[in-house]
Amino acid sequence: MTFDQMLERVRYEGAYPTRERAEDTVRAVLAALGRQITGDERVDLAACLPLEAARAFTSEVPATQPLTGWGFVKDLAARIGGTPATARWDTGAVLNVVTHLAGPHLIDRILAQLPGGYGLLFGRAELTRAA
Repeated sequence: MTFDQMLERVRYEGAYPTRERAEDTVRAVLAALGRQITGDERVDLAACLPLEAARAFTSEVPATQPLTGWGFVKDLAARIGGTPATARWDTGAVLNVVTHLAGPHLIDRILAQLPGGYGLLFGRAELTRAA
C-alpha cells in the first residue's frame, strides 16, 4: 500500500472531508503511537508502513512510561486540540488501517507490550481476567 492509498483508506474509514484532514490525522496518531512502542515491535511495525507513515511513526522518541489506552487517547486529544471523543475516532480510523498492514501476529505482539486499553483501539475485544 502506498502512502496515498493509506490516506484514502483512512479518509474513508474516518469519513474525513479532505485528504489533508486524513493526512494530519495519520501523522498525529502514528507519532503518538510511536511514543508508546519500543523494541522489535517498533522496527517491525515501521517496516509494514508506507515510508511517509513510517517516518511519522518513528519521529517521536518512545516514552519512558507507556500510557494506558485511555491515557493515549487523552494525550492525543491534548496534542491535536480536540476532544477525547474525536481523538478516539481518529485513533480508530488510523489503527484500523495499521492493523490491516501489520497483520494479526504483529498486532498481538504489540498489544502484549502495551498496557491495558489498547485492544479496543486496534479494533479487538479486550478481555479481563476474573479476580
